[in-house]
Amino acid sequence: MKDYVIELEKPDFEVRTDLAVEERESFPGDGGEIAGVSLREWHEEDSCVKMTEVKILDEQGARAMRKPKGTYLTLEADQLAKKDEDFHEEVAAELSRHIRRLMEGLLGAKAKTPAEYKILAVGLGNSQVTPDSLGPEVVGNLQVTRHLEGQYGAGFLKGRNLPSLSGIVPGVMAQTGMETAEILRGIIKETKPDILIAIDALAARSIRRLGTTIQLTDTGIHPGSGVGNHRHGLTRESLGIPVLSIGVPTVVGAAAIVQDTISALIQVLSKHASTQGMGQYVEDLDPDEQYLLIRELLEPEFGSLFVTPPNIDETIVQLSFTISEGIHKAIFA
Repeated sequence: MKDYVIELEKPDFEVRTDLAVEERESFPGDGGEIAGVSLREWHEEDSCVKMTEVKILDEQGARAMRKPKGTYLTLEADQLAKKDEDFHEEVAAELSRHIRRLMEGLLGAKAKTPAEYKILAVGLGNSQVTPDSLGPEVVGNLQVTRHLEGQYGAGFLKGRNLPSLSGIVPGVMAQTGMETAEILRGIIKETKPDILIAIDALAARSIRRLGTTIQLTDTGIHPGSGVGNHRHGLTRESLGIPVLSIGVPTVVGAAAIVQDTISALIQVLSKHASTQGMGQYVEDLDPDEQYLLIRELLEPEFGSLFVTPPNIDETIVQLSFTISEGIHKAIFA
């Protein structure tokens, strides 16, 4: 039998996912045994919505999960990918409850009634690239109110029990030549919001989560991190105010798709005497090593290739309305 020896370097790399729930799934067991990380899963009553709450409690958990300390809420439902207005309305109502809870947690002692909040909504991404246009689409659907104070005088919003909501789509560096964090720091200095809500398209590890998963976090956001395009983070530390982020995975790396079929590949290799050694070698690799091997084979030929569903246009339209309605329900008392 021929021996197969492949030397793999162990460089610093991350399997590209923005979802904490997928990081948790990469560990053996049910993911509840990770030191410094707590896990809670539940299904909403009379609903197809599955909720997962991952809390990273300390620095040990942050290192294991490769994400900052904080709360990561994931809402999953296959029906999100379908055009079902009643179901999307149900999801928006559920989303609003978690948005309000995270906002209250972030503001702490400063927590107010929703109508007293000064909120800046930020639509991250490139509106000209459909899989990256979720943030701009959501902000475009929002009913902004901050300008009404200027038009009708101080006290107009308070008298009508309305929050002060403003929105901005800062674009991407290739369009503006500026980091998003630089743009937002200037806006925050002038408008002085209590909290920032950032909406962004994410990258997933599993293709089944595209357009069917919504993640909320109280840790801020790192634009482009899921596709290896690291930018300055939008966090309380970098912006000076709390940041609540809402994201939906719209792309998955080609290497991750190949990894999803790795078991089938191993079975085929193991059936033939000439390739049994290779099949056993791949099977013995841990998931990160499998991903690295696949990526090293694919990227020299195809580059960093990302894949999005064929119905992404319709998905973005549906989800942008669902998320904007969730934000409306959370802040318009």
